Formats: sequence, C-alpha cells, structure tokens
Amino acid sequence: MTSVRVLSIFGTRPEAVKMAPVVRELEAADGIESRVCVTAQHRQMLDQVLELFQITPDVDLNLMRPNQSLSSLTAQILETLDPVLADEHPDWVLVQGDTTTVMAASLASLYRGILVGHVEAGLRTDDKPQPFPEEINRRVTSVVADLHFAPTEEAKSNLLRENIAEKDIVVTGNTAIDTLMMLGEKPLTPAVEEILRKAGGRTLVLVTAHRRENFGEPIEH
Repeated sequence: MTSVRVLSIFGTRPEAVKMAPVVRELEAADGIESRVCVTAQHRQMLDQVLELFQITPDVDLNLMRPNQSLSSLTAQILETLDPVLADEHPDWVLVQGDTTTVMAASLASLYRGILVGHVEAGLRTDDKPQPFPEEINRRVTSVVADLHFAPTEEAKSNLLRENIAEKDIVVTGNTAIDTLMMLGEKPLTPAVEEILRKAGGRTLVLVTAHRRENFGEPIEH
C-alpha cells in the first residue's frame, strides 16, 4: 500500500501546542508517513513544547533573529522552505492557526503544487488590524488551503460565507483540548505540586492573557 506523505510545518509555541496531538496521531496511523518541519519563528518557546511532547523535527530551519521584521521573516520562510518542500516532496502540508509561518508555508506549498490542510481554520474577527497580522495570515491561508479543519460550527460558517465548499471543511473541535488530555496523562511536575500544596485544597482557576492589543487598559477591564 502506498503511504500518504504528510509534512507538518509550525514555528511558534502555540502552533506546537495545538499540533502535538495531530503529530502523535499521524505517527500512529497506518498508511501515513509523518514528517515534521519547524521554522523556529519562536526558538526558545517552541523548544519547550518540542521537549515536553518529545517531538524531534525532521527539518529545523532555525529562522528566529533578533528584531526581525515581518517582511524579512516571510521572505526567509519562503526562501528556506522551498528547497525543503522539493526534497521532502510531501503529498500534504499541514499548518495550524494564523502565524506568519502558516501563511508563508501555505504559499510555498501552493507554489510547489502541494495540497495544504489548515488546522484551526475559519477563525475571524473581520477586522484586518485586530489581531495583526494574524487576521490577514489566516484569511490568506484559507484562500490557499485545500482542506479546512474548523474547530467550531461558527468557524465553519465563516468559511462557507467566504465561498469555501462545504465538502472541503471538517469540524474537528479544538486540538488544544486534545493537548490538555495528553498533559493529563503525564505526572505532575514538582512546581505544579508545590502550587497545589500551597492552595490547600482550594479550587484554582488559571487565566492566561497575551497579545500586544491587550496590554494595559484592555486587561485591566
């Protein structure tokens, strides 16, 4: 039986967090040859997740540079990824989310005539600068992608509204939940055990907040 060659491409910590369960399933599936390429758009934060989930990239572009511009990063991804795609010759490229890596990897795959699957497709604010540049990155990727893995019915509706064929959309749920379940299988770290000890049996609620748009007044509210 001829296997399907799938190259998963990601570059940031959030992408790696949400692609970890996808990579695990691809590696366990019959008839699929799974490969992983990282751009390392975020080097240190990406490596934290790779180590946690024991993912060893087959290709590491190591593109993170101090104070690099979006234009420079996009150009680097296109130029360095093209020979990788030529060498790996995947049947499918999988990307996740809305980073510059996602957008550039999708375009590079399109230029090589490689099919693109977009994990977490269809998120929209319908406001180009919010978030920037992610809103544009995910819209561009939706134009390029051949299969759209939407986390929710609302995300699917967004894609349908943009005239993407329903047959090319699959509602999968959010892979971050799969990641959470994977972490539940792991023993607690000493740091987490210490936090729970100090909590003394009280219920803890963990809230994370990021993005430059949220700094200051938005978070205060």
